[in-house]
Amino acid sequence: MNRKLGFPRLLPLVGSLLVGAVLAGCAAGSSRPKPAELPPNVVQVAVRQAWTAKLPAVTFPLQVSVQGNQVVVAGDDGTVVTLNADTGRELSRAAVGEPLAAGVGSDGRTSAVITRSNQVVALAGGRELWRRKLSSQSFTAPLVAGGRVFVLGADRSLTALDGSNGAVIWNVTRPAEPLVLRQSGVLLAVDGNLVAGLAGRLVGVNPDSGTVLWEAPVAAARGTNDVERLVDLVSGVSRQGTEICARAFQTAVGCIEAATGTTRWSKPANGATGVAGDGEMLFGAEADGKVMAWRSATGDRGWVNEALQWRVLTGPLSLGRSVVVGDSTGLVHMLSRENGSPLNRLTTDSSGVATTPVAAGNTLVVVTRSGGVYGFVPD
Repeated sequence: MNRKLGFPRLLPLVGSLLVGAVLAGCAAGSSRPKPAELPPNVVQVAVRQAWTAKLPAVTFPLQVSVQGNQVVVAGDDGTVVTLNADTGRELSRAAVGEPLAAGVGSDGRTSAVITRSNQVVALAGGRELWRRKLSSQSFTAPLVAGGRVFVLGADRSLTALDGSNGAVIWNVTRPAEPLVLRQSGVLLAVDGNLVAGLAGRLVGVNPDSGTVLWEAPVAAARGTNDVERLVDLVSGVSRQGTEICARAFQTAVGCIEAATGTTRWSKPANGATGVAGDGEMLFGAEADGKVMAWRSATGDRGWVNEALQWRVLTGPLSLGRSVVVGDSTGLVHMLSRENGSPLNRLTTDSSGVATTPVAAGNTLVVVTRSGGVYGFVPD
């Protein structure tokens, strides 16, 4: 398996034991067709690089946390850094002391990460507040909200911890699947409730008690073996009010109404990264590098861009008139939200973009696998 290209890994569940395994067929990544040469960059949206910062390498499933004009990022070795997105100035730096498996979640005051030894670590102002041992692995950044830290386990468990001391408030477990992705899942707050991706469903949960309020399917298991039946939801969702759109790994994209817990629509799709939307359109990158747009109301196809085919793409960011994706060579592509045509192409380093780009204030922030953090602003 070509790990640099970021192909997902699977974990088989044996009782409570998680054992790493390589997704069958990932090894074929090295034989992927060669991407076509890109045409010269014709700038339709003027953007310039405003600043850079440096982290240790990033190979774990990083989720960049945005709080106003601040971003919280982290490196493999447990370094957690808060940056001012306007200037790139470092506001705080903490050292967890061991490698990370997931992060970063933050509410602007408290940040939380998960280590490879299954510890949740809470940080504030560059210092450690507490750490709590989990009963299973997690590859999803904790959700820090309402004075609590919520954790989605790889075994489909949900745990609520007291944000001040890490004490367990509640824990909910569900039957484990034979396989789960070693990839970030879905965990967010919607109108005072917790919404999590469990198998192929979005599930609404009371954050005070852990009681399940509703379940809405995005995709159903299909196939005859454990790999074919895998329907994990992957991180990167579009939220417009109480409408949430998400992707089930290499199965489908769909939208649900969180106010009622009903599925609005679901369409077959073959991608491994999340989606983004703007209320009218939903955007996503397929496994073969095609960038797709669906109409949010119906799921009907809007447009498809095939110019980036066979490039390994991040999830998309919907930003103004642009849809932004990074690739495994370190390029950042800005496409028109209207028709997918190229608007600009930005350069970072050659290590590859590590995670979905984010917008913080007026700045587009991109993190690469070698630990480069780049801030781009309108010119």
